[in-house]
Order: sequence, then structure tokens, then C-alpha cells
Amino acid sequence: MALAGVRVIELAGLAPAPFCGMILADFGAKVIRVDRTKVAMSLDTQARGKKSVAINLKTSEGVALLRKLCVQSDVVLEPYRKGVMEKLGLGPQELLKENPRLIYARLTGYGQSGSYASAAGHDINYLAMSGLLSRLGRSGEKPYAPLNLLADFAGGGLTCALGIVLALLERTKSGKGQIIDASMVEGAAYVGSFVWKSRKIGMWDNSRGQNMLDSGAPFYDTYETSDGKYMAVGAIEPQFYRELIKGLELEAGDLPPQMSLNDWPELRRTFTERFASKTQADWSVIFDGTDACVTPVLSFDQVSSHPHNKERASFITDSSGDESPRPAPVLSVTPAEPCLAPDPAIGEHTAEVLEDYGFTLAEIDQMRAAGVVECNTVKAKL
Repeated sequence: MALAGVRVIELAGLAPAPFCGMILADFGAKVIRVDRTKVAMSLDTQARGKKSVAINLKTSEGVALLRKLCVQSDVVLEPYRKGVMEKLGLGPQELLKENPRLIYARLTGYGQSGSYASAAGHDINYLAMSGLLSRLGRSGEKPYAPLNLLADFAGGGLTCALGIVLALLERTKSGKGQIIDASMVEGAAYVGSFVWKSRKIGMWDNSRGQNMLDSGAPFYDTYETSDGKYMAVGAIEPQFYRELIKGLELEAGDLPPQMSLNDWPELRRTFTERFASKTQADWSVIFDGTDACVTPVLSFDQVSSHPHNKERASFITDSSGDESPRPAPVLSVTPAEPCLAPDPAIGEHTAEVLEDYGFTLAEIDQMRAAGVVECNTVKAKL
């Protein structure tokens, strides 16, 4: 796979960093998640393909052990607030002195500088600070965050993974590592570059929820069907809009012009009534094979069995029977080969990983006896 041979130390965290680590693991990196000891179970739901080492970082021996793992790796992925790693003596400046090839990725909400650098926050806060949240929501309603996707995962984990891959590429030329300062505020804002940069062409002149792409336009919205499901409509261009009108069995001459903003409420009422007259399956039959840009809003239960997704094998099933998206994008020569084994238990691979990093069994047993590490080898292998 594309990242085969790359060793990553991922310090256990929530949401963005685990996603970043999973991306790297899916494409071949050896990702080692460093968990705390005396923790019953991990909250990492994105642990696919990772190995777990449990280290007691409240001991000087544990900190020294982590240091050895970090300086013998290619990447350190750190999700803590500013200053935490420095207090342990494991900041990037210290580790890069020992391993100048190390790539040290710091994934935080507000970045490593600025007045909010040490502040707590979550996706909704980072999204608010990026400016994007002010644009999300229907007309006359308060802003709303679309789950925790934009800041945590798109602006956080995915952007950080891109930074790591870019740094690995640059290292092939310079032979040197570098520090990645991944801010979820800035990552979310960057993901929203289209919104920022298309303001000058008039796409966002109206208030929230009254523009073409933010639920303001009746031809770019979702509509409930007679069976309580939904269809998604994205018929922007005139030729696609004509296909929409045709599929709805409406006469263009009886309708107001597509781009007449004042008539959008009336047009929406017409579309709402038409979509409510048939089931989702009925509308899917009508619009499949057309360029109307109308698709069913699939539930998680429906998505993998849809003919298109099924043909592309867009979703995978692990050894526990759980479905999840296949890694993307698809590479023609070195595609991802996601691990389908169960997610690792905390400390499941402690001994295995430490041996791989050059520790003897006697040294591992000594650290285990002293409470520096935990080894959990009782997890059933299915």
C-alpha cells in the first residue's frame, strides 16, 4: 500500500486524531495507538488496523519509553492541548533533536498560537470561529452544525492526514521532518474556501438559508415522499432543471421562472406537493437514468444495498459484521486494504510492539511488573 513502511505513534484522543490515524492505517502505515493504563475500554471507534500499547505516562519510566517509541518512528500524531507534551519533555523541539526526520503532527482546535490556543472546545466552537457556522441553517432559523463533520473530521482529521502525507513527500527530497500545526478552525475555514471565495460573484448575497446552495432554492433541497422518506434535488443548471420538471410531470409554462427569487416559495410548495404524491422507490424509478440530479436520501440501512454503491463495493463489512465506508479515494496501483479484524483492546499489542522496537522480553516483563506498561493478550481472536 502507499504508506507501507511508515511508522506512526498516535497518542490516544477523541474523534479527529483517531480518524487521521485510521486514514494512515487504511493506506498501509503501521499505526500504534498509545493508550493510558488502567482504562477499561477505548472510546476510539476509528481504530481499524491500529495496534494498541498501554503506557503509564505518570511514571518517568513510561515517559522515557514513549520517547524511545517516538524517536524511532516516522510520525507522531498528538491531539493534546498546547503545552501538554512539553511538560512531559516530549515536545517537537526535543524529539526532532534526536530524530531530525520525525514528522510531528499537532492536531488541536485553535492551533499552537493565538489567544485561544489553550482553550477547550468542540466541533461546533471551531466551526463558529471559522465563519462557516454563520452560513449554515434555514431562513429565519438559528445556525446549526451538520453533526461534527466539518471541523472535527474534514477540517481536522482529514486535513491533518494531508499534512502528514505532504511532509512525508517533502522528506524524500530534504531528508528532514517538520512540525504540522493543524488547527480545526483553520481547517474548517479552508474546507469552506468555496464559500469564502465565491462571495464576490454574488452566490451568498442573501441572508442565511436564502441562497442557491443553502436551502434557499427550491431546486436544491430535500423533499418528503408519501412513505415518509426523502429525495434530494440538485437541479441547478437549466438542462437539469428541465429534466426535473419533466420527471415531476409539470409544465414549465405553468411555473414561474427558475431564477425568480421572489417566486421560490411558490415553486417550493409545488415541488413539495408533487414529491409527497409518490414513494421514494417510485421517484427513484422515475429519475434513475436521467440528468435531473434527483437521488434518494439513503439511510445507513439502505446505502450499501443501493445498486451503484453495491457495484463499486463502496462499503465494507468487518469480522464483527459491522458496516463502514471503504477507504477513499481508490488508487489504481496501491489501493487501501483496510483491516477487517476487530478493533484493538487497550494494551493488546504492548509486548508485540515493544519487541518490534527492539525491547527484549525480559525488559518488557520488568516494565509490566513495575506498572509502566499494561499487556492485554486475552482478547479473543475471531
